[in-house]
Amino acid sequence: MAPKSNSTEEIVLNFVNEQNRPLNSQNVADSLQKFNLKKAAVQKALDTLADNGRISSKEYGKQKIYLARQDQFDIPNSEELNQMKEKNAGLQQQFEEYRKAISELDGEIKALQSNLTLERILDKETELRSEVKAMEEKLEKLRGGVMLVKPEERKAVQDMFAEKIRQWRRRKRMFKDLWDTITENSPKDLKEFKEELGLEYDEDVGVCLQSLCNLQQSGKKRPRSQ
Repeated sequence: MAPKSNSTEEIVLNFVNEQNRPLNSQNVADSLQKFNLKKAAVQKALDTLADNGRISSKEYGKQKIYLARQDQFDIPNSEELNQMKEKNAGLQQQFEEYRKAISELDGEIKALQSNLTLERILDKETELRSEVKAMEEKLEKLRGGVMLVKPEERKAVQDMFAEKIRQWRRRKRMFKDLWDTITENSPKDLKEFKEELGLEYDEDVGVCLQSLCNLQQSGKKRPRSQ
């Protein structure tokens, strides 16, 4: 239910005085929607208040602006303004101190929240003891010569490694044959030509096929633990 006309004027008057800034009827209507006031009622109240001299109004073309009467407010003198500025500066400094203190407290709270609770510490201790026990059992098996890798798993890895070595040898040989054919009658410096093409040999990247072949042979000769 919309308020009566006299109460509508009081609502509008209180709002204009509280805002104490230039307003048009749309500004006032939008801000007073919570009172279920329609724009027409707000416009009527503004005009009535202006006609009665309770607020000021001025027309700018088709736009009409309303403003609270300034003679109802106490205007501070220069001394009072200086006091207000000093008080504002003090409040600003106090605000910064409070904000810094709050920031420090937030940091302490986050640090405390990141710490483990006693219950979590006990759970972590149990978890670590279990891991240590499992590693000790594994270590005992290794000391006793127990093979932890199944023979079929070991053979599968060795076969895969051997296949990779064969592929490496084959591709290395294919490249050498092709490179020799291309550069057989080339007048270019082979090192510069290789750099120009962006080619890299095994030794350029720190790998050696022969060392891996030796490792493969060593693995075959190593006796298996019983």
